[in-house]
Amino acid sequence: MSILDQIMQQKVVEVTAKKKAVSVKALESFAYFYRQTHSAKAALLGGGVIAEHKRRSPSKAAINTQSKVQEMVSAYDSGGAAVLSILTDTVFFGGSLDDLITARNHTEKPLLRKDFIYDPYQVYEAKAYGADVILLIASVLTKNQIDELSALAHELNMEVLLEVHDKEELLEKQSPEIDLLGVNHRNLKTFEVNLSLGEELLPLMHKTQVAVAESGLSELAQIERLYKLGFKGFLIGEFLMKEDHPAQTLRAINQLFQ
Repeated sequence: MSILDQIMQQKVVEVTAKKKAVSVKALESFAYFYRQTHSAKAALLGGGVIAEHKRRSPSKAAINTQSKVQEMVSAYDSGGAAVLSILTDTVFFGGSLDDLITARNHTEKPLLRKDFIYDPYQVYEAKAYGADVILLIASVLTKNQIDELSALAHELNMEVLLEVHDKEELLEKQSPEIDLLGVNHRNLKTFEVNLSLGEELLPLMHKTQVAVAESGLSELAQIERLYKLGFKGFLIGEFLMKEDHPAQTLRAINQLFQ
């Protein structure tokens, strides 16, 4: 069984339990459910970083397990991150919905809820906890699921980042309705990073979508190359989480977009 299969099995258990504990109607009573959302797409049009808070991952184990969300959010804000991404998966990534709401309490920047979303309940949950954008992963969803979840996100005034891992996923599962299209350069089976994948897939994207480069970005030269090709968003987690001065690193990256 692949790691993705394990994660999705765990998600079914978690979401089933959450539905019994907190209804959609209850989520709709949360204060943040009615806040005005912010557009990640607009924030990234000129080029920008989606700075991610990620304590660990299946491929890297511990990254920065002692990090405090409010401190990283403050650093990302002061460094000029365009969007912030918050991992809310607990079992495999060490995050939580509490991390998302803490981030919401400490920034006005657009927030991406990064998790393994497959059920409409999780979209309502994302809105209730202050997210502006949700992540949908093409490899674990059907085209119909992607369309349904995207429509619900838009109904709730949120945007959608669809993540693809290869040409087949892009051609089969994307839609003009997707706001941001992310290319994950990491092979989920081998965990190897192939930055040439983005160059291959970029011409196949809809012109209305913001292209986002994901995974394995750890050098300014890599980011600059992808930016010149046409990528506007750069989702960076591990690189920033391991930095002693993430704000300073973000400022250096942002200089590439001037």
